[in-house]
Amino acid sequence: MDDLDPPSLEELMRQTASGDQEAFASLYDQVAARVHGLVVRILRDQAQSEEVTQEVFLQVWRSAPSFDPARGSALSWLMTLAHRRAVDRVRSAQAQSVRDADYESLRDKPLQDPTSQEVEDRWQAQTVRSAVTELGPPHQEAVELAYFQGMTHREVSLALGVPLGTAKTRIRDGLRKLRETTGGAR
Repeated sequence: MDDLDPPSLEELMRQTASGDQEAFASLYDQVAARVHGLVVRILRDQAQSEEVTQEVFLQVWRSAPSFDPARGSALSWLMTLAHRRAVDRVRSAQAQSVRDADYESLRDKPLQDPTSQEVEDRWQAQTVRSAVTELGPPHQEAVELAYFQGMTHREVSLALGVPLGTAKTRIRDGLRKLRETTGGAR
């Protein structure tokens, strides 16, 4: 190798790691077009690609000491940094888009009137209570104990003096009848 041959990328990385600004400038001159080309292919936006390319070279300047030639070439290390930084930018943009959409969907919802909500809740509760009374004694009792008094299936069976399986059947059948009479979904 004579004096006219440019130093290898690995040598430029070693010199950059020791703080040599001229080596960094030479490294930049040799690989900037490739790095930028990769970033543009990922981002497809020229302005963002320029920003990310600049971020990559800032990262190279700061983390050059962490480059280990035993683990791969300088070019592959640089391209990996560029790829990761570009993918991070895409993910960040997607996350921001989702956050914006979520915000817009929440903002566009009309505020719910608490009074009308309370009226609707009471109307629904009255409809359910009326439907429960129409179930008939064995199902009505089981459903009331389970859902209005919060008893477990075992407690319902003890309260009604019936086997556990019978209590479960009465509750299940009562709920099915309620669904049919109130027009609820299955």
